[in-house]
Amino acid sequence: MSDQEEKRKELGKFLKSRRSKLTPELFGLPVGARRKVKGLRREELAQIAGIGLTWYTWLEQGKNIQASTQVLERLVTVMQLNTEERNHLYKLALGQLPVEQTASIEASLIPIVQNFINEYERCPAYVTDQRWDILLWNKAGERVFGDFGKMDKKERNAIWRCFASPAYRNLIGDWESHAKRLLAQFRLTSTPYVGEGWFKDLVAELMEISLDFRQWWPRYDILGTPTGKKKINHPRVGTLVMEHITFRVYDAPELRLTVYRPLEENDTVQKMIHLLND
Repeated sequence: MSDQEEKRKELGKFLKSRRSKLTPELFGLPVGARRKVKGLRREELAQIAGIGLTWYTWLEQGKNIQASTQVLERLVTVMQLNTEERNHLYKLALGQLPVEQTASIEASLIPIVQNFINEYERCPAYVTDQRWDILLWNKAGERVFGDFGKMDKKERNAIWRCFASPAYRNLIGDWESHAKRLLAQFRLTSTPYVGEGWFKDLVAELMEISLDFRQWWPRYDILGTPTGKKKINHPRVGTLVMEHITFRVYDAPELRLTVYRPLEENDTVQKMIHLLND
């Protein structure tokens, strides 16, 4: 059985379990002495939700059918699902949370994540979203990678900046290897957004202005988010050597936290102290 088949089967079991918890009295339906079904019947739930009985039956049976967000929201309302149950439903049915739900979670987490990365005093850190826009950063990240607060939205996009900014190209040691890895990671994470306006606009612009992007994008290289070691050619203090790792925020998986840890090589720790105190 494939992963998708397993998810459809699990979705059917979840819907059936929640239907069984609904009572006819909740919706003003007659109970009747001959009722044997625990909870609502399928036809009753389908009628209350305003969806087809056959379609809903197939959904519970794990058939290969596509559920829209509108229909899922009707089920959420009728089944009186809480936030966690709603998220579970969406992940089983669509493989991801609805956009507005993700945005709401991210907004509530941003102050917490900002406070968290501020504690990494000597470790440059920043947070990117699903578009690879840099949303948050700490002082160390600003001193090493540039003043994000003075950049416009386009300049704060990690993919655009990598291929369109000469200053960034000079900043990163072995820029070509770095750029190829970054592009392969972007290819993987952007899969759910192919066809969306922001995605098409970003790719189209970089295809036009960057020869390297134009050559590498059609290769369809795919790469996860690796840990590693990186040299940074800082214009003020010289070469910095750092190891880096990227985490996904549990409650908002579209947010990725990247942290660089200064190593002793090339006096990087002392150079970071100088940059932070200057």
